Amino acid sequence: MTKPIIVKEDPWLDPYENIIQLRYEACLNRKRDIEKSNGSLKEFASGHLYYGLHATETGWVLREWAPHATALYLIGECNQWTEKPEYAFEALAEGNWQLRLEASALKQKQHFKLKVYWHGGYGERIPSYAYRCVQDEVTKVFDAQVWLPGQYPWKALQWANTHQHPIIYEAHIGMATEDERVGTYKEFRELVLPRIVKAGYNTIQLMAIQEHPYYGSFGYHVSNFFAASSRFGTPEELKELIDAAHLEGIAVIMDLVHSHSVKNQIEGLGLFAGDPAQYFHGDHRREHVAWDSLCFDYGKDHVQHFLLSNCRFWLEEYRFDGFRFDGVTSMLYYDHGLERGFNNYDAYFDGGQDGDALIYLTLANELIHEVNPYAISIAEEMSGMPGLAEPMEKGGMSFDYRLAMGIPDYWIKLIKERADENWNVNELYHELTSRRAYEKTIAYAESHDQALVGDKTIIFRLLDKEMYWHMDKASQNLIIDRGVALHKMIRLVTFATNGGGYLNFMGNEFGHPEWIDFPREGNNWSYKYARRQWKLADHQELRYHYLADFDRTMLQLQAQTAFLDELWCNKIHDNQGDQILAFQRGLLLFVFNFNPDRSFTDYGIRVAPGKYHLVLCSDALEFGGFGNVDPNSTYYPHRIGGVSGDNWLRLYLPARSALVLERVPPHSVYEE
Repeated sequence: MTKPIIVKEDPWLDPYENIIQLRYEACLNRKRDIEKSNGSLKEFASGHLYYGLHATETGWVLREWAPHATALYLIGECNQWTEKPEYAFEALAEGNWQLRLEASALKQKQHFKLKVYWHGGYGERIPSYAYRCVQDEVTKVFDAQVWLPGQYPWKALQWANTHQHPIIYEAHIGMATEDERVGTYKEFRELVLPRIVKAGYNTIQLMAIQEHPYYGSFGYHVSNFFAASSRFGTPEELKELIDAAHLEGIAVIMDLVHSHSVKNQIEGLGLFAGDPAQYFHGDHRREHVAWDSLCFDYGKDHVQHFLLSNCRFWLEEYRFDGFRFDGVTSMLYYDHGLERGFNNYDAYFDGGQDGDALIYLTLANELIHEVNPYAISIAEEMSGMPGLAEPMEKGGMSFDYRLAMGIPDYWIKLIKERADENWNVNELYHELTSRRAYEKTIAYAESHDQALVGDKTIIFRLLDKEMYWHMDKASQNLIIDRGVALHKMIRLVTFATNGGGYLNFMGNEFGHPEWIDFPREGNNWSYKYARRQWKLADHQELRYHYLADFDRTMLQLQAQTAFLDELWCNKIHDNQGDQILAFQRGLLLFVFNFNPDRSFTDYGIRVAPGKYHLVLCSDALEFGGFGNVDPNSTYYPHRIGGVSGDNWLRLYLPARSALVLERVPPHSVYEE
């Protein structure tokens, strides 16, 4: 037996070699079985092409998988919501049902449902592969809607996502408007997409796209997996948004929820045909103990078929460029990762792992890259499961990236619990760069999680109530000065040390002043905190634009120098007494002075030979700083110890500031 490559790469995995090998073989065998029966994973993942409502040359066909049903009817506006013999489904083999109708029987935009009978009961249901669902304004109940996909005239025909380092703008369509209401795909395309382009992000991550009955769930209680949320607009308007992003050279990935499903029975899959275990576990594992939702049984063929088809559907029908898989930790462990500390490798191999979920996720990633070799997949995974972002052939699960979820936790803990003078720069660097050498990660200082009610964004933790009174430029306030300075430094050091990519949540780049709270009974169904106040970033008399300008300039460093192509940073200086941290990446030198009180003159940093141009300074006037460093500075190292000696830069480092210098290598070893 050949040792899995991930074991060779990580000696800590040696005791678990057999378990890893068995996992790999289980994934490989399942993939081979599918390919033997279907030709490929892609052909297997074609449920959406068979099930659901389809227009044919002779009329309509609607198919459903309901193995425990005794009868199915289509009811809707087409037949006054009554059961009629001509709308009765025919039972086929293997639990499938089919209804054929003449072309005149259904019209575009008509509402409909299924009425499903089973032994001992019946209920109205939305088809499991519904392409579009809409909510009745009066009853608030969701129906399926007849909607022919048609042929959207894609303009970005030659688009392929070739970004090597995703710089992600995490966004929510509904809360992207300034008004106290639900925003739309069209408004996002017209008003927000240009901001993202200007800001320098190359990837958009869209949340809450799959239809969900409760807006306040942030899109994580999905009911209809193949329907783009109608509360934001039409399928064509979503396609137009994605197309427009592609024309700007921006990839669009989707926050995909396959980790659980809403409990709703009419809208969702919870009791589709009388069997609670049709899609989900039928025992104590059925309900998620923390999320008030239902857990898929990933070991069932039809569940794999349904979810893999869902992956292919979004890639092909809407041309998404990949996915951020939500709740991967919850999927991988029987206890959803809620009862373990993950402080040693035994936690990954102690028998508490769901092998079926591991196989499903591996197959999903294999499928994604089969459908679109340029697509990316990102795991929201906090346990640190080894091999998660390694190819299947190495013994991994084939994700391209994992979210570095420990980084925002570290920042929150640091800001909450330690005075500035006690920030340890060596510890800080370790936390930001603590990742396995063979796995790529997406770093971030904060995402939507840190903005929700009950938590605080970084800017709110730094400024608190002062931001409501002193963010105008005419006001002088030490708390504001501190917060603005640290907000820039935290983002820069997180971005500069990332393990392959970076993420920011919509509005946080300019220090959006409020938390997120979706309309609910507890806030009188208010939209006040479910929006983004873009005008704050546009107002030139306020300081918010300083943060946005800095964020944009920070991202330009990568566009101009490709410093992230260098996989790792090289730390060259850390002095805890001074709170100075310096590291190199590519041709860039990053120097941070986290000291809250002391500025340093002629501070020595040992560097490689060459000359150094200042390309970014967080203390610059244009970023709301004090302008204590000449923005046109060029520095020449002093060599100490002769030709073979060390080269030392002498820098002025203002308190709470960061410098980025670009090195121009010498033409000869004798150049100073």
